[in-house]
Order: sequence, then C-alpha cells, then structure tokens
Amino acid sequence: MNELFAEVITIGDEILYGQITDTNTQFISNKLAEIGIKTIRKSSVGDDSSSILSVLAEATQRANIIVLTGGLGPTKDDITKHTICHFFDTNLVIDEATLAHVTAFFEKRGRPMLDINAQQALVPKIAEVLFNDWGTAPGMWIEKNGVIYISLPGVPYEMKLLMEKRVLPKIKSLFKLPCIVHKMIHTCGVGESFLAQTIELWEDNLPKNLKLAYLPSLGIVKLRLTATGYDESAIHGVIQSQFNSLINLIKPYYFSDVFDAKLEAIVGDLLKSKSKTISTAESCTGGFIAHKITSVAGSSVYFKGSIVAYHNDIKVHQLHINPSDIDNAGAVSETVVAQMAQGALLKFDTDYAIATSGIAGPDGGSVDKPVGTVWIAVASRDKIITKKYTFGSIRENNITLASVYGLKMLYDLLQESN
Repeated sequence: MNELFAEVITIGDEILYGQITDTNTQFISNKLAEIGIKTIRKSSVGDDSSSILSVLAEATQRANIIVLTGGLGPTKDDITKHTICHFFDTNLVIDEATLAHVTAFFEKRGRPMLDINAQQALVPKIAEVLFNDWGTAPGMWIEKNGVIYISLPGVPYEMKLLMEKRVLPKIKSLFKLPCIVHKMIHTCGVGESFLAQTIELWEDNLPKNLKLAYLPSLGIVKLRLTATGYDESAIHGVIQSQFNSLINLIKPYYFSDVFDAKLEAIVGDLLKSKSKTISTAESCTGGFIAHKITSVAGSSVYFKGSIVAYHNDIKVHQLHINPSDIDNAGAVSETVVAQMAQGALLKFDTDYAIATSGIAGPDGGSVDKPVGTVWIAVASRDKIITKKYTFGSIRENNITLASVYGLKMLYDLLQESN
C-alpha cells in the first residue's frame, strides 16, 4: 500500500500567544511515527473558524490522516466542533453515551451539571465518537474521500490517553503499516559540517529505505538513522550494518547510541562500573561541570566535590598552583590548568579530575587570548590530557561548550583504561 502521511493541527489562541507550550504536536507525531506514519506538517491556528477551515482544506490536499487537538471545551471560544460541522456540511447531535458519562462525571464529584456542560455530548452527526473515559470532551473520527480526520481534546493527559487507547489501535486495525526503526548516534567534539564531510561517501551510498538526519546542539551533534520497511527483521539487520560502518568512521567523536543519552550520565556509568571517583576545579565554567555531573541521580557514588577557583588567590592557596606560572603564562594557560586538575586530584583524593580556565566573555580577551579561549585538563593518577579550545563571543555558550568538551575528554580517558 501507499505510504501514509499525517498532518497535526493545534487549535487555540493561547498557543499562538505563547501563553502555553504546545507539547501535543510532539507527542502525536512521535506516536504516529512509532507505527510507521510520517507527519509532514504541523500547524497552529487560533480560535477562529475561517483560519481552521483554511488549514483543514490545505491539509486535506497533503495528508491521509489529519489530527486536530484543542477547542473541544464547553465555552464559547471552543469552536472546533462547530467548525467541523461547517467543513463537512453536517450538524451537531447528542451522543447519548457521552451525555450519560458527563452526567455521571458531575454526579460523582457532587457538582451540578450546567447546560453548558451537557453540550460536551454534542458531536458532528457524521463522526464516530472516540469515548473519553478520562474527561468530558469526546474525541471524534471522521472519514471522507479517503482522508481520516481525528479531533482530540487539547488537555494533554486526555489527548495522550485517547491517542494510545483509541486512535492508534484503530489506525493499526485499518492499515498494514511499515516498521520504522531509529538509531541515534551521539557525537561530541566535532562540528556538523566537518562531520557531514567525514561521512559524505557513506551517506551518499545509504540504501533508499534509510535516511540520515543531523540534530546539532551546543557541543553535541546527534545523528538519527531511520530505516523503513515491512520486513522488521531485515530492517533491523540493515540499520545495524550501516550503524557499524558509521561508528568506524566517527569513532573519535562517538560516545553513545542510547536514544536520549546525556554525556554526563554516560560518564557517570563508566565511573561507577570502574569504581572510580571524580572531582572538578573550575574557573571559567563556574561550577557548571559539577552541576552537570550532579544532575544525574546517584552521582554521589562517584562525585566527591569541586572548587570554583575563579580568583587567582584560590588557585594558589587551595589548588597549590605555582604563582610564578600564573605571572608568566597567565591563568588561562596549559601549565595552570594542568596544575588545577592535579590539585583537585590531591585535594579531593579522587581517581580523576577535570579543570577549566578560560575567558568566557564578553570582556577580558586579548590579541593572544581572545574571548572564547579555554584550556581544559583531565587528569588521572598517572596521566593528564590538556586541550586548548577557541569558542565564540557568547558567554553562556562558552561555558556550556567548555563543560561538554571537558566531559568528553574525561569519557575518552576512561575509555582508554578499558
């Protein structure tokens, strides 16, 4: 059969005004993708009938499945049902099962049911009701000219339960759906453009049923490999083979294939598995590396402590940096950051330490050391690695990048000891 495409439409002025965050479209498109349906468009419209009619007409030309969410409440600004009636040239009728449910809903809570609440039981005559056990607004399913229209409440937990308990099972019962398999590859320490150049030949020769997506963020580039087909075993085999080839090309930058992996958690797992401990000595990152490490539950097993050695006096008196090295090379230098890491090892009696010293900005740079210059050191009891980075002019980005790169350096050192 032909591939199915979906469009998701959220309805509500509050979304357009930015008063609430639209998480519904993300959930819906993720759930559809899990069963082999690709979302090709997401739209948000206000509580305006003409806007809803317009986007519905456009979506009908693009998608096989159109999912609307929002505008099903009992108040005057909730106009989705009336607009659907207009679009399909039909009228609202009482759904007796929904009316009984709404009545029982208010009786159970000892609250009077107003006429406005009874209107929740009104549905377009041509709609199949998707019964809502978890609220008062039913979902609706309409089929016309080969297109499926699904209308769901905007309340997230009601929408999610209706998707999982009503919508997805019904779609799966109607269609033979392809298998979609994703593989996520996490990299650090390499830019998106350089990464693309490195794997260009491999990417150009991917099988037609495999797609690669680049998902960059500060310090991290994720690669999502997606395979589609009807033979699940074959799909898993193809994606694993291509994954293995890709890892061989990007091994220096790779750190995980766990879908939602975080570098600090991966490093933490390595430390725990080796029964090793870590400390930090931070200047330009201001304790952000320690924050990232301790944001992982259970990090007290391997994280001992940190010194934010922002002032040179702290570097000298707490980490025992040679004052003459600061005078001669500057605080932002290889020799100083190496001594900071070694000082943290001794002070906290840990197996590993990370140290940073740099110019986060926006001021304080020079010709030799512009804003964004950062030295990072990672030390073990018998080895120390130092690297100089030149980031950019945005302070927050420099702090984040230095923290991420420092954790990746620790990851590499931990991997060496395998």
